[in-house]
Amino acid sequence: MLDRLPFLIGLRYVRAKRRNHFISFISLTSMLGLMLGVAVLILVLSVMNGFDHELRTRILGMVPHTKVESRTGMVEWEALAERLMEREHVIGAAPYVEQQGMFSVGGNNEGAMVNGIHPEWEDRVSIIGENMQEGSLADLEAGEWNIVLGSILARRLGVGVGDRVTLLVPEASITPAGVFPRLKRFNVSGIFSVGADLDAALAYAHIDDMQTLARLGDAVGGLRLELDDLFIASAETQAIINELGPGYRGYDWTYSHGNLFQAIQMEKRMIALLLTVIIAVAAFNIVSTLVMVVTDKHADIAILRTIGATPRTIMGIFVVQGLAIGVIGILVGVGLGVLLALTIPDIIDWVEAVFGIQFLDAGVYFISNLPSRLQWEDVGNIVASALVLTFLSTLYPAWRAARVQPAEVLRYE
Repeated sequence: MLDRLPFLIGLRYVRAKRRNHFISFISLTSMLGLMLGVAVLILVLSVMNGFDHELRTRILGMVPHTKVESRTGMVEWEALAERLMEREHVIGAAPYVEQQGMFSVGGNNEGAMVNGIHPEWEDRVSIIGENMQEGSLADLEAGEWNIVLGSILARRLGVGVGDRVTLLVPEASITPAGVFPRLKRFNVSGIFSVGADLDAALAYAHIDDMQTLARLGDAVGGLRLELDDLFIASAETQAIINELGPGYRGYDWTYSHGNLFQAIQMEKRMIALLLTVIIAVAAFNIVSTLVMVVTDKHADIAILRTIGATPRTIMGIFVVQGLAIGVIGILVGVGLGVLLALTIPDIIDWVEAVFGIQFLDAGVYFISNLPSRLQWEDVGNIVASALVLTFLSTLYPAWRAARVQPAEVLRYE
């Protein structure tokens, strides 16, 4: 019977009404603090996981994991692509020609990077084909001077499929009439949208057309490579350059988006740390609750000691009570946090639709919607941390209860 005593009495103390309502208020505050801390921590970590996932799938689905270029131009690129595809971690390769330029339509001017691509090869290294709003990459045919624009870029220029845009490149053409900037008119054959800032800064044309515009002849700018693990991009790029020898150079995704990824990881760790402190504050409120309960229950503790309860049993009673308070708050917080993590994108979409506001503008941020990705590993770590903090907060009051001397207490009863 004494083995079950801590659980029976500890749980009874949780359910019992207090003569001192202030103790009940502190207990409720501790529960609510744990509930809100756990729920907010689950929600925030899920949102940060969502940003991390969007960066990997959307941004790095459009940005090459690594690029290999030749200082003298890459003419026999097909043979080199097949050679690099034989490497263990390279799962895709495609040629490209990059050209920075400015689009001009009816007085609207927007700068963008135009990528000359081979439509049949591009799907090996990019997700653009899966994110076409209008048209298709197959519409990019050599000599037709068709172009695919990002949705934000097309909106800013005020054009759609079937319209014509003029591209000005930062190179001059010398003619008998003088020096003029080089320009070329393209037909808008498609519009893509990945829901990121790339929609405002990228356009795609056929690689043959871009070779002609850039006066490269049969050479391409380089090869874009897709890797099976983006986190080995730096090491793999260096290994490829060492294998190819002098005359080649490489760039991986960390040059263009590495700082963004590192910022997300750092923010995730810092936010987790700060919110864990909030959970710790809520957990240590249990100390105040239990200290007052111990003071209130001196007579009960003395009676239990006189009928044979050991100090360890007395400690167990108040540890059980404190853990019960903490577990209730943690479980409710987990339920609320998981529910919010799974529904927050829909909630934000509803708020944006009802109030006509936009929380994330892809022209400013790198995505246009609030992502959320629940990871049960994070939930488990949060629950474990909260339980440990709750358990630690019960030890001092329980130790105080175990040190109560029955003779001293009962002398004045």
